[in-house]
Amino acid sequence: MVKTVTNHPGSSDSALTAARIYAILAAVKDPEIPVISIQDLGILQHVKLEADKVLVEIIPTYSGCPAMHAIQTDIKAALLQHGITAVEVKLVNSPIWTTDMISEEGKAAMLAYGIAPPLGPNERLIKCPQCKSQDTTLISEFGSTACKALYRCESCLEPFDYFKCHA
Repeated sequence: MVKTVTNHPGSSDSALTAARIYAILAAVKDPEIPVISIQDLGILQHVKLEADKVLVEIIPTYSGCPAMHAIQTDIKAALLQHGITAVEVKLVNSPIWTTDMISEEGKAAMLAYGIAPPLGPNERLIKCPQCKSQDTTLISEFGSTACKALYRCESCLEPFDYFKCHA
């Protein structure tokens, strides 16, 4: 394995590092939660610099997650914008993704966007992301996507998505 990958001739950098690739990919957002990056969501696992290409490994949040194809496309597009044309995005199944992989920044972004983040290990009640009340009711195990459940706050009466815990 080679430590650098030569950019496209039109690019300003002559060589890339894994750190530079990670910095570029920090801008790639989850299409279902567009305020959280794939890094903060924990699905970006590895960047490998090979002699002739950049290999990016990602893991799905759930088996059959429909967003994975869009994420693969978005990764390639982000790298292409920086002149990196030789890219392989590989979907891997190890490690198994869990909500513990979401960064604190990612959880804060979810909350600010109106999605209740997964409960921490010592938390028992799902708080409303609008008014922070713990008086919430499950409406449906399935929210706007399979990884979310739909809740209603009994204090402010607003519906909201809760990102389900997945361990």
